[in-house]
Amino acid sequence: MPTEYTNLEQIRLEKLEALKRRGIDPYPTRAQRTHTSRQAIAAFEEVEGREGVQPVRAIVAGRIRSMRTMGKITFAHIEDGDGRLQLFLQANEIGEEALEVFNRDLDIGDFVQAQGEMFRTRAGEVTLRVQEYRLLAKSITPLPAAKDEVIGGKVVRHTMLADPEVRYRQRYADLAVNPEVRQIFRTRAAIVRALREYLDGLGFLEVETPILQPIYGGAAARPFTTYHNQLKQTLYLRISFELYLKRLLVGNLERVYEIGRDFRNEGVDRTHNPEFTQLEFYCAYADYLQVMEMAEQMIAYVADRVLGKRQFTYQGNIIDVTPPWRRLELRQGLLEVTGIDIQACPTTADLQKAMREKGLPYDPNAPRGKLIDKLISDYLEPTLIQPTFVYDYPREISPLAKSKPGDPQTVERFEGFMAGMELCNAFTELNDPLDQEQRFLEMGRDYDVEDEQRHPMDEDYLRAMRYGMPPNGGFGMGVDRLTMLLTDSPNIREVILFPHLREREGE
Repeated sequence: MPTEYTNLEQIRLEKLEALKRRGIDPYPTRAQRTHTSRQAIAAFEEVEGREGVQPVRAIVAGRIRSMRTMGKITFAHIEDGDGRLQLFLQANEIGEEALEVFNRDLDIGDFVQAQGEMFRTRAGEVTLRVQEYRLLAKSITPLPAAKDEVIGGKVVRHTMLADPEVRYRQRYADLAVNPEVRQIFRTRAAIVRALREYLDGLGFLEVETPILQPIYGGAAARPFTTYHNQLKQTLYLRISFELYLKRLLVGNLERVYEIGRDFRNEGVDRTHNPEFTQLEFYCAYADYLQVMEMAEQMIAYVADRVLGKRQFTYQGNIIDVTPPWRRLELRQGLLEVTGIDIQACPTTADLQKAMREKGLPYDPNAPRGKLIDKLISDYLEPTLIQPTFVYDYPREISPLAKSKPGDPQTVERFEGFMAGMELCNAFTELNDPLDQEQRFLEMGRDYDVEDEQRHPMDEDYLRAMRYGMPPNGGFGMGVDRLTMLLTDSPNIREVILFPHLREREGE
């Protein structure tokens, strides 16, 4: 079905045809640039006022963001990845015909290349006096309109692209008109770099594990399922890296990590997206207490590198990631917020009775582990504003963690919370293959086939463990959530370039 163009788009298409008739290629193959906007301004300011210095000449390129015509001169601003630069075009410099083409056939949103000499206008703005320009790409669809407003002495840009759903669906337009959105994704890239720097500095090896897996595992989540036609094999998009990374410990790679995509066929809300970025690392001869220290030091390092400080504001709360973080035993934390002692409720029926007595809603078909998970997410998690490690979890919701000595029903697991949301999860990893096999059997027996808590038996993983796995500590963290925190973004969709959305009718 052919594209239906709006009236404004039709006008721009007519301009495009007019340019072609003039022999101007609206999408040339080559472009030149000697300076970004910031580099051109900096080069001019470095020599400004010096005697006997040659004028700074520059070739710049970017998207036209404003145009103002006054007789035989035109002022325009272009925007590139570094910022904005004003262009000054005058008929006696570039010729009347070239100026006429610029004013008549070029539009806000077009990409242009311009060369000339840098100078400062009477109004004080560093500007390029254009001696020659070229169209690099004609914009057919107008960008959303923008209006600048001065608030508290700062220029704030408002755009018509304000509907969050439209912004997410058309991220390209969102990025083009909202520099603060571009900054979020620069910050995200800096966070990933800093995570790598920290782990590389500790001797970790970055690796890649399979995304398509014959058996999913390593987390409590429902997978996406696909089918390989040639192999005639059902495969799953991974929900975690864990079981493959721990196989590498068996192979004497003692410190490994991966930063990559996981996929979970679960609900979408402000902290969940079906496709998300995760960091996981595993360290031989470490336990969950040592991993706690590594985790808090790593987050502090990232804050130092990315923000230059360890305090930041998230949704009105001042967060301080300076180690050491608060440690809170899970049993004590739930007792404080619900009045329920989970250790005094060893069965599902006991916990259901305690929840009824406290007037807390619950699913009568949920096993004890899921009820505890619900208590954590509904009552404890929202209270944890400052960085907190909640530790020592029930065995039934942590099938890959090692039990505490002398307490087989409690495992050495912690979760890190900040600003009322979960950030990370870690264990002293189970390395006993016989115990692990029993855990898999329990999860298969106690949970329905469709239950996300059910872990399938992974015979190959058990085979790897039987070769001998060193004691180790493992850690997993959502990179998207860390980015939310460090950019003060209220929704995970703000920090994922192309988040998943429901289809609209007609799309």
